[in-house]
Amino acid sequence: MADEEGLRVNARLLIPEGDLAESFIRAGGPGGQNVNKVATAVQLRFGAAVSAVLRPDVLERLLKLAGARATKHGEIVIEASRFRTQERNREDARQRLAELVAKALVPPPPPRRKTRPSKGAVERRLAAKKQRSGIKRGRGRVDD
Repeated sequence: MADEEGLRVNARLLIPEGDLAESFIRAGGPGGQNVNKVATAVQLRFGAAVSAVLRPDVLERLLKLAGARATKHGEIVIEASRFRTQERNREDARQRLAELVAKALVPPPPPRRKTRPSKGAVERRLAAKKQRSGIKRGRGRVDD
């Protein structure tokens, strides 16, 4: 996933290492005394707004997909504290960022075109409704 020159998202997109910033913070949760001493959680920051590798449409989709993980300055912040080692958390954060960017690279589907039912389909629907109403009308009380 991670190359020496950056983060490989797919075969054509490589995020340069200069656009990424990592900081190690203390993680909460289980782990005993080790949690209070060792900064194993990773905070990965990607300056998406200033990055030259993303097209404007991809950047817009990325910021929308990132939701609360995006800052108002166009940075994506991913925190990883799932594992107990720095290295595994670092790989986890990088992988999650790569998946998020890969999802943003997929263009949205074209808008749905409005269609109308054919004349035959409308006639068949009305005929079925008329037949069903006749069946239900026949279920009334029987008079002597």
